[in-house]
Amino acid sequence: MAYLVSITSRAERDLAALYGQIHAADSKRARQWYFDLEEAILGLREMPNRNPVTPENKRLRHLLYGRKPHVYRVIFRVKSNGRQVEILHVRHGARQRFRASDLK
Repeated sequence: MAYLVSITSRAERDLAALYGQIHAADSKRARQWYFDLEEAILGLREMPNRNPVTPENKRLRHLLYGRKPHVYRVIFRVKSNGRQVEILHVRHGARQRFRASDLK
């Protein structure tokens, strides 16, 4: 049974900012990369627990997407009682570890 993937407003802002940062509106290749990232996020509906827990918080997991040096972390929470995946944050993998306050 598939999980429902929901994206928080914070993660939506992260994705919108990323779209602008990579100039996806101006580049077919960047736009395709962005759409592939979105597809990977939506792919969390199947077996989201296959992804590792974050070092910052054992209740959160992350999906690593891209190739070095352009690896992005999609930080999410699996709510097993409601079979839901909640996307919390999307950030570049080279950034410092996040804090719980970063998710607000």
